[in-house]
Amino acid sequence: MLSRQAIRSIRAAAPQRTLARTPVRAFAAAAAPPQDVRPPVAVYGLDGTYATALYTAAVKSSALDPAAKALSSLSDLFAKDTKLATILTTPTLSDTDKSGIIAELEKTVGAAGNNETVKNFLATLAENNRLGILPGVCEKFGEIIRASRGEVELIVTSAQPLDSRTLSRLETAVSKSAYVGAGKKLKVTNQVNPDILGGLVVEIGDRTIDLSVSSKIAKMNKLLTDTL
Repeated sequence: MLSRQAIRSIRAAAPQRTLARTPVRAFAAAAAPPQDVRPPVAVYGLDGTYATALYTAAVKSSALDPAAKALSSLSDLFAKDTKLATILTTPTLSDTDKSGIIAELEKTVGAAGNNETVKNFLATLAENNRLGILPGVCEKFGEIIRASRGEVELIVTSAQPLDSRTLSRLETAVSKSAYVGAGKKLKVTNQVNPDILGGLVVEIGDRTIDLSVSSKIAKMNKLLTDTL
């Protein structure tokens, strides 16, 4: 969505905008009356640090819903535009480039992009030269939000897309299993990967059940290799 030609256009047309110099710790604490805000799940890495900071600031400023909507929209954008993540990691981006990119991202997420917490967060990433980790931040923030809503993510990977009836049967079976705690809600996603050849790979939270044909072939090959 944001090609190099677009960056050149942004550089020429974007209004001069000074990025706020706000380190991540200050951002996390900037929202107001002190509260003991702890995410329901710990996420790690630099992107996890920023995701946690955003969650903390969003809770303190009562902006959790718009923040969740904004990062969900950005996550969808990264999935559709594979070149965007590469553009964000470009080391030669000027402050004008970053300001223009932020403006475009805010437009993309709609009304949620006008939220001050979201705007300040994006500006903080740009100022700290961390726009390149935004896809990871979206993913980690999604983990925190799902945990806060009592959701357990069920990712079913198949060689071909599964129909809604099959997904519904899987959801029903898994929801009754010990993998899903009482009162939890399943969020089902079907991912397609032809490389597994057939069968399924089921991921529930941090657990993985590999029932793929490719896995069975690999095990058989290993058995034959160890035997011969």
